[in-house]
Amino acid sequence: MCTGRDVGTVSCPNFVLRNDNAGLYGFVNRFKEKTMCEAKEKIKVLFLCTGNSCRSQIAEGWAKHLKPDVIEAYSAGIRPIGVNPKTIEVMTEAGVDISDHTSKHIDDLVGIDFDYVVTVCDNAREQCPVFPGRAKLFHKAFDDPYFATGSEEEIMAEFRRVRDQIKVFVEELPEILANSK
Repeated sequence: MCTGRDVGTVSCPNFVLRNDNAGLYGFVNRFKEKTMCEAKEKIKVLFLCTGNSCRSQIAEGWAKHLKPDVIEAYSAGIRPIGVNPKTIEVMTEAGVDISDHTSKHIDDLVGIDFDYVVTVCDNAREQCPVFPGRAKLFHKAFDDPYFATGSEEEIMAEFRRVRDQIKVFVEELPEILANSK
């Protein structure tokens, strides 16, 4: 989002304009600042895991919730198994509604020119070492809460732990991606 006042520095993610002039020049600078910020395209990020059941769904949900102005988020799996109800539950607890998410196969997203493909599990990274197009690959593994064992509360605690770890990661986007190799 662009910020600034009539006099001073005006900035948005890709531009900084000095806005020291009054009158018509100030108006033109404010117009240019608004137009340039609105023209900035979002980066397209695919979060990929094995089942598109937990981790990639959580990452997509956080990206859409926390970074809607800069990230166009998607998720998919290499062998989708459906969105885990516990995933929906822990995201709802955090104020993020992903109840309309569906589990997708990576092939369902053919034709989308991703900027980044983020593998959130080792299996997806091994199965997808190269991605077609211009997409840059980035790997950040998270434990799979799908395999959590114990009491219901212990299982839910694991889902919450992973949810919170993924949130911290998504909060660092897109800078962490742009600074990767």
